[in-house]
Amino acid sequence: MTISNRTVFMPPVLTLIGIPGLESVQGWIGIPFCAMYLIAMIGNSLLLIIIKTERSLHEPMYIFLGMLGVTDIAIATSIVPKMLGIFWFHELEIYFDSCLLQMWLIHTFQCIESGILLAMALDRYVAICYPLRHAAIFTHQLVTQIGAVVTLRAAILAAPSIALIKCRLQFYLTTIISHSYCEHMAIVKLAAENVQINKIYGLFVAFTVAGFDLIFITLSYTHIFITVFHLPQKEARLKAFSTCIPHICVFFQFYLLGFFSFFTHRFGTYVPPYIHILFSSFYLLVPPFLNPLVYGAKTKQIRILLVKIMCQKI
Repeated sequence: MTISNRTVFMPPVLTLIGIPGLESVQGWIGIPFCAMYLIAMIGNSLLLIIIKTERSLHEPMYIFLGMLGVTDIAIATSIVPKMLGIFWFHELEIYFDSCLLQMWLIHTFQCIESGILLAMALDRYVAICYPLRHAAIFTHQLVTQIGAVVTLRAAILAAPSIALIKCRLQFYLTTIISHSYCEHMAIVKLAAENVQINKIYGLFVAFTVAGFDLIFITLSYTHIFITVFHLPQKEARLKAFSTCIPHICVFFQFYLLGFFSFFTHRFGTYVPPYIHILFSSFYLLVPPFLNPLVYGAKTKQIRILLVKIMCQKI
């Protein structure tokens, strides 16, 4: 392959331009993004405090919720500070290795969140379909092992993308990333060579994780609904549904936003670039912002404890 003289060999610094086409109003766009970030941090931190301090919540469902809260804080913190630096202070430059680290963190925590949602679905499946065996199956040891496996799976699947970029992509057509954070495809599109293998690996990871997790989450909730509909008592059916509603809301907002962002980014040829960037940013920010609100509103134990804490502060 012939490399043009205009290409850059292993650039030490890249430039993030934010939201292409909306540069003049990025300062205003940063305000709701900052508000969402602050609410996400406060809401998830309160969830973690409540779960840690209240012994009655030291159950698998709430432990998984705590893991989800930590992951949401990590995802939001991986992108928002740099994004606001671009929007408000025009800090556009980022070191190449820092960009790769941000990319790895984002995709790793996305994969972790998907794995935790799968674990929560399986926990609800056992709790509702086999309630007498739930305590024996979902022990604290198993919950810890699930958390470790989910984290290792995410880190291992995301790591080759860094290696492929560092080892296979050496010449770049430009150092300007038309994005507000370092996303895998946004970096790959800068390269002048060996682009296809990186695209294929990115698609492989996305479809492997989403496909595997989605299949088992769907199967879990299908069995849950069948079991619930066959319960003889109306109160039992309502109680079972009430424990599932927050999980279903979180599940839908995560995967629907993810699929919409994925398909518009890769197949939306005629969609303006700023639409791609906004939806991909919402995909990362909305779940951390909404998850604590959903669980706080829909989970009775958390709602009661939150009110108790607020009354004590007053």
